[in-house]
Amino acid sequence: MNCRQLTDYPNVYQLPQTNQLKALMTIIRDRDTKRNEFVFYADRIIRLLVEEGLNYLPVVPKKVTTPLDIPFNGVGFEGRICGVSIMRAGESMEQGLRHVCTGVRIGKVLVQRDETTHLPKLYYSKLPADIANRYVFLLDPMLATGGSAIATIRVLLDANVAQDRIVFINLIASPEGIHNITREFPKIVIITAEIDQTMDENKYIVPGLGDFGDRYFGTDD
Repeated sequence: MNCRQLTDYPNVYQLPQTNQLKALMTIIRDRDTKRNEFVFYADRIIRLLVEEGLNYLPVVPKKVTTPLDIPFNGVGFEGRICGVSIMRAGESMEQGLRHVCTGVRIGKVLVQRDETTHLPKLYYSKLPADIANRYVFLLDPMLATGGSAIATIRVLLDANVAQDRIVFINLIASPEGIHNITREFPKIVIITAEIDQTMDENKYIVPGLGDFGDRYFGTDD
């Protein structure tokens, strides 16, 4: 696929707006979509995003021999990868990563807003021990203000992960969230399916799709 690179943000890419993607996004945005259908079609989009994310990893020449005993000059991925999901909604993307990358290691970070300061607060972090030597797929389906993502990225940087080894994958992003992350971490790659108009007074992405985690895990009303 040929992603659209945003003019103002050289490391931000949007999936091609094909009829297939538009149809899938319409289904998961629909408030009347039943949970089993929401999960099925969200998983399809997540897989598209993960597969696109692999295109931004470096490769090196690799020579193999085919079953016809003929040498073939191809490529192989240069380094190992891992996933890091921002709990809880980001956990919905883990299965899609596992389907594409067999045996991939996945870390978890829990960041929530402090009710007193209203700032993101780190509550839990568990990362692969060798994460500094891996490329990291950061997983969170919705990029609103970017507060949780920024806090998580700082956790990764503290673990000696280089900015240019982080690929942040989400389904829907707000312009504000993109701006906030790229302003602070300009070397991080962001791959998103769609970019919405803005956020409302409650910091929900508009038009959005509601609370992704609630709809995916069946904890909404």
